[in-house]
Amino acid sequence: MSSASSGSVAADDTTRCPVLLGVWGVYFSFGVVTASMAPLVGAIRADILVNNAMMGLILGAWPITYILCAIPCGMMLDRLGARRMLAISTLIMAASLLVRALADTPLELFFAVALFGAGGPMISVGAPVAIAKLYDGKARASAMGLYITGPYLGGLVALAITNSVIMPLTAQSWRGVMVVYAGFVLLAGVFWLLVSARRAGDLGPQQGGKKYNLSAFSEILVMPQVRLILAMSVGVFFLNHGLNNWLPEILRSYGFSPVAAGYWASLPPAVGILGVLIIPRLATPERRLLVMACLFFAMLVASLLLRSDQPVFLASGLVLQGLARGSMMTIAIMLLMESPGVPSERLGLAGGMFFAAAEIGGVLGPVALGALAHLTGGFGVPLWAVTVVCVALFGILILLSRKTTRASPS
Repeated sequence: MSSASSGSVAADDTTRCPVLLGVWGVYFSFGVVTASMAPLVGAIRADILVNNAMMGLILGAWPITYILCAIPCGMMLDRLGARRMLAISTLIMAASLLVRALADTPLELFFAVALFGAGGPMISVGAPVAIAKLYDGKARASAMGLYITGPYLGGLVALAITNSVIMPLTAQSWRGVMVVYAGFVLLAGVFWLLVSARRAGDLGPQQGGKKYNLSAFSEILVMPQVRLILAMSVGVFFLNHGLNNWLPEILRSYGFSPVAAGYWASLPPAVGILGVLIIPRLATPERRLLVMACLFFAMLVASLLLRSDQPVFLASGLVLQGLARGSMMTIAIMLLMESPGVPSERLGLAGGMFFAAAEIGGVLGPVALGALAHLTGGFGVPLWAVTVVCVALFGILILLSRKTTRASPS
């Protein structure tokens, strides 16, 4: 490599790395917001007088909006560019937190949480596009592996410090916690705008892209593999969102204090950070389905181990859950993006469709587990529901394997 080209790469890295850090910061704040209410369920329930069934509906409110906004956000990305999209997402997330702090009734809190769902897909579709604009090949894979740790570390921090640090700072006010986190999200948005300024041209609106119409959707949905992957995404997000939102309460039902439950609930995202840095790299195209099968099996075993209040079994279940949770989503997206027949110019739309389908499971997970807990007076039946979904995912994976084998050249 010539000295000129070496200097070009070095100069490029001085502007790309801050952008990667900015994307990571926005995604970190996303993780904080998604996990911010789980440690506070008991305090919120007592304050606004809501039962587990209604609380599950509140926790599942934002995925409902996410479903409605995912595809439009994919379309908006080409018009606004990744830089603007990510900045707007932080404003919407902060607004959702502030409105939650003002909610006095379950219905008001439901709509406040639902508002967050309008900002979520802006990050989900904007972040990978921002990285794809700046990185190629192995560097892109590494960059995506790094930024995807953001939401898991954000969730870990929120679970660990909400009751132990932030609640005491706000005089044990869950509303004060929402305000504190809103301020943090706004800081992440300002940081993103500052570090992305030098690459504003690369992160701007898409020029000359295809127009979106009904044929664009049928172009993707006509493929059986894509339909199976979308169905798989529903189950994956059912598991992720259901356990993310109810795990602290499951632990509290075993006698853990709110602070201890927060610490234990932070174990899966901590393990998940290591998982998403390692496991997707192992999922090469020829063994991707095998790796996914191992992740589904890990989640199934975790659902059985989480029934025990014995520390050794409980910790093992939390570790297995953490290993599977983040990597399942990452590999599912890789399967979709690399499906034969998905045009490269439709990847943004395909990503929007993926998250729109997936968040159906994101709604059903918290709502179903909350309703089952309310009806049965415990979390035994909800954990059986998790087991059943794991088994269903194995069935979908078998069908996908058959379709992939038929589609492969001899």
